[in-house]
Amino acid sequence: MQEMQQKPKEDRPVSKPFTEAADIPVSDPTPVMTFSPVELSTPDRMVNLQIKVSVPSKGDDLPVILLSHGHGPSNFISSLHGYGPLAHFWAAHGFVVIQPTHLDAKMLGLRESDNPEAPLYWRSRAEDMRCILDHLDQIEDTVPGLGGRLDRSRIAAVGHSLGGHTVGLLCGQKVTDPIDGTEVYLADPRIKAGVLMAAPGKGEDLAAFATERYPVLGTTNFATMTTPALVIVGENDWNPAFSDRKDWRADAYFQSPGPKSLLTLFGAEHGLGGIAAFDAKETTDENPERVAALRALVWSYLRTALYPEDSAWPTACAALTNTANPVGMIHCK
Repeated sequence: MQEMQQKPKEDRPVSKPFTEAADIPVSDPTPVMTFSPVELSTPDRMVNLQIKVSVPSKGDDLPVILLSHGHGPSNFISSLHGYGPLAHFWAAHGFVVIQPTHLDAKMLGLRESDNPEAPLYWRSRAEDMRCILDHLDQIEDTVPGLGGRLDRSRIAAVGHSLGGHTVGLLCGQKVTDPIDGTEVYLADPRIKAGVLMAAPGKGEDLAAFATERYPVLGTTNFATMTTPALVIVGENDWNPAFSDRKDWRADAYFQSPGPKSLLTLFGAEHGLGGIAAFDAKETTDENPERVAALRALVWSYLRTALYPEDSAWPTACAALTNTANPVGMIHCK
């Protein structure tokens, strides 16, 4: 057997233990139960809606996060199979996390369909989230050990990239249907708080390349997005194919009415450190500590947004500010 030659010690990458929450105070974790797929009957949809449900092993009156994946280039990350670094953490710290596979998931093979909504399926995505809320009884009955444990008055929606656009629709942003020119408003009052991660900005500043391919994004308007929300952006998340403006993805904060918060992650690109999957090759800015901070800050934000008496969010903001090397900065309005 040929022996493997070891690199000289000085050439080896430094191995450091990663942290779960980057020194942001969070609750103690519990084991997580994951059940998938749960299939919801959707007769008017091209295929039935499949979801994955992640549940803490103990606790009652559990708040809910609907987690919307991005469009993305991968076969399976942009589906119920992705975003493990976020879903598992939030479930371990007391949320029930529900992840749909939207019709634009590459694994479904529908992006090149002649459906007029292809390739983004922007309206269908929002309807998927509403469908989940309409079928919470079925979900509770299907997932072992979940029955009677949901707090249906405390529901949040979280999304990355195109998923952020989906969450924006549920929180009240408007778009114009490029097919018939009608204004579309899909806000759902059951969603009490939103988190938009690296979401598209206002339509007026969409670049010509993206406008030609994704015309609905050219109509995004945040003026009516009144649901409380946390907007998360990467400092280096800029693609001229989508906008000439480097702060374009922060528009959901600046162009919408309060209450809103903005988390800017220093040095982060569109993958925000690797939130879509563990060790995904498409992550151009892999940084486990950044992911740890992001998921802990989202947890803290949602705890206070859904439980106003909970001081998790101001405590987390103070912890971020007071650390020696903060991973980002927060603004609120």
